[in-house]
Amino acid sequence: MPRIDRLDLYVVELRLTHGFTASTHSARTLLHMVVRATTADGRTGWGEAPVPVDPYYLGETTDTVWSVTRDFLAPAVMGHSWDTIEEFTALYGRVKANNFARCGMEMAAWNLLAATTDRPLATLLGGAARTHVPSGVSLGMDGDYDRLCDTIAHHVGQGYQRVKVKIGPGADVKVLEAIRNRFPELPLMADANCAYTLDDLLRLRDLDAFGLMMIEQPLAWDDLLDHATLQKELTTPLCLDESLTSAGRAREALALGSCRVVNIKPARLGGLLEAVRVHDACVAAGVPVWCGGMHDFGISRAANVTLSALPGFTLPGDNSGSDKYFGEDIVTPETRAVDGLIEVPDTAVPYEVKEDFLEAHTRRHIQLTA
Repeated sequence: MPRIDRLDLYVVELRLTHGFTASTHSARTLLHMVVRATTADGRTGWGEAPVPVDPYYLGETTDTVWSVTRDFLAPAVMGHSWDTIEEFTALYGRVKANNFARCGMEMAAWNLLAATTDRPLATLLGGAARTHVPSGVSLGMDGDYDRLCDTIAHHVGQGYQRVKVKIGPGADVKVLEAIRNRFPELPLMADANCAYTLDDLLRLRDLDAFGLMMIEQPLAWDDLLDHATLQKELTTPLCLDESLTSAGRAREALALGSCRVVNIKPARLGGLLEAVRVHDACVAAGVPVWCGGMHDFGISRAANVTLSALPGFTLPGDNSGSDKYFGEDIVTPETRAVDGLIEVPDTAVPYEVKEDFLEAHTRRHIQLTA
């Protein structure tokens, strides 16, 4: 029965090897919160909140995650014993929303439970359906279409099994046309990050010509109804991301016909527990899912890969190798994709956090005790 007696919170800075631009923002430097949960007998579980620095995704930022975790989540869990993740999350059940903060804390608990029981995370989540998961890449906007296509060719040559590109009004038809002219058979999807409205229906219909796997979150970040209307007008499947912040919202979207594919991100949903619930709801409805990413560091990336081994994850996700984003990650061994596949961790403690590297990249740290 684990009991957390000490929590260390770190704000860790890593720089992307290449800048990343979406319809809502650009990013080069990341500031994620890392959680270290320690028991009285010295067992440790690591968590990560892969939160953006700005409030342009779902409102949370590095600063909000830090304050909510320090002031509300940490006091709620320290010094209390628990047997299951359901019992653990109930300790801070009064905290509403703040899903990135909740995810970082819950991930530490999952990894602590794995270490305490000597069971791999995959087993705790319900059992892996595969030993390797297919990997895709997500590429930001680039007005130089030749350069973008060269980047795609590089990743396809590495074996990545699908490509996602960011789009927005005025940066959609031409970029997809350029890609399709060079890669007519490439599994390709487009992510709009809420850049359109129903007034853009004619432009969005034009995207049906490109044989896309899906269009991700074209409309407002909190919408379900307009997406349902749009899906009826398109042959291309819609996929929801920002709109789905809980299993309840996912069930509503499926009932309304708001999408035909679902992106599951543990950080967006408050953790792996809710992510599994969304997965199960989609499997029951016959809707395919894939795992999205947030430029995750190694702790969160390993959790996402493990989640993707569940049977409903039938499409390649955003789980690229760490080397695609960072010169060096905070864990060893780092996540790597080989011929488009990533091995699912199969031990209770599948990586080691490089504490010297972590310390060198820590911009804020606090230690809390029960």
